[in-house]
Amino acid sequence: MATSFSRLGTANTYDLAMRNLTARQTKLADLQENLTSGKRVVRPSDDPTGAAQAERSLTRLARIATDQRALEAQKNSIASAESTLGDITSALQRFRELTVSAGNGNNTAAERRTIAVELQGLREQVLTMANRKDNNGLPLFAALGSGQVPFAGPNSPPADYSFLGLPGQAAASENAIPGTLDGESAFMLQGRRDGAYNVTLSQIPTDRTLQTSAVTVVDPTLVNGSSYSITIDAVSTVAGTTTVTYSVAEGPPVAGPTQSGLTASFPSNLPPSFTITAMPGLSMTVNGLPVAGDTITVDTSPSIFSVMDDAIRDIGTAVNANAASQAVAQALGNLDIGMERVSAVRGQAGDLLNRADRITSTQESRSIQLEADRSRAEDLDMIKGIADFQNQQTGYSAALQSYAQVQKLSLFNFIG
Repeated sequence: MATSFSRLGTANTYDLAMRNLTARQTKLADLQENLTSGKRVVRPSDDPTGAAQAERSLTRLARIATDQRALEAQKNSIASAESTLGDITSALQRFRELTVSAGNGNNTAAERRTIAVELQGLREQVLTMANRKDNNGLPLFAALGSGQVPFAGPNSPPADYSFLGLPGQAAASENAIPGTLDGESAFMLQGRRDGAYNVTLSQIPTDRTLQTSAVTVVDPTLVNGSSYSITIDAVSTVAGTTTVTYSVAEGPPVAGPTQSGLTASFPSNLPPSFTITAMPGLSMTVNGLPVAGDTITVDTSPSIFSVMDDAIRDIGTAVNANAASQAVAQALGNLDIGMERVSAVRGQAGDLLNRADRITSTQESRSIQLEADRSRAEDLDMIKGIADFQNQQTGYSAALQSYAQVQKLSLFNFIG
């Protein structure tokens, strides 16, 4: 009887076991790398779609961070401008208090000059603050663009102070606010809009009182910014009615013909008062009985600095209580107009700071959302990752033990 022998080869078994061991070892190393990095997508090849989503989120996060840095710089500039406007308001309030004190009828001419010196210091302080710059050396009140010094002056009248820039306030965007405020709107005055005019009188003797009210804008469309010189030609009283005859000469910037023979009347038994309406779009009341030869000069006040200079000049040169009272009354009215402009722009600064806070809050919410998107795209679920690692580690240990058993198989182990 013939005996047959068959040979069993183990090389294929060895190769298959080695491939499985290598694959398990690679998978185990990948899981270990994911656990140590905390990311499911360590390299783009792990998940191209997830890697692209994560990259987009990171790009947007970097853009938000850049916008926030710019916003912080803008916010700091606006906060400095708002604080400066607060300092200017305090200086103007002090100027106003001194102006009121100058109207005291007991003050002598020397005392009024002393007050005028202090007023001059406050005017210089206000002009310096209006030209203040931020930490980057840019003017706080540059509007849409200006030179290194937005306000220049005093210059030749009537525009004794000028704004060296482009007026206007830049608008806030979705992610930014302007870094400057409109200095022209804060400090420069317009005849049609604000009606700031300074009225001065010729020298009135101490035995007579003559005052004027502030100039009132009755029709802004007719106001052209001219100055006016009013001369009293005659004063007569007939049948209990006093009639004042006067002429009005229009000065620069629009020099018009002199209007003569104008009259205004009031009952003689009432306190003398009449209204001058011959100035286009403007009205002014004269209180007191004038005499022929008295003159009234009406000049525009194109800026808050002009208002302060007019007050300093008129108070410092007032020769009697009547002139001082006229100077104080005009200064107070125009100061209030200027302070309203400053307060309005300060309110705009507050609105911009609130807008910056809202932008920051919105950007923080967007950052949280983008970070969540990035995390979902590439971060590892640690619980699942640990479970997968332990399962893979157990499988790898079993594969090693199985390979060790297969490696012992040999034909010689069965030949006795």
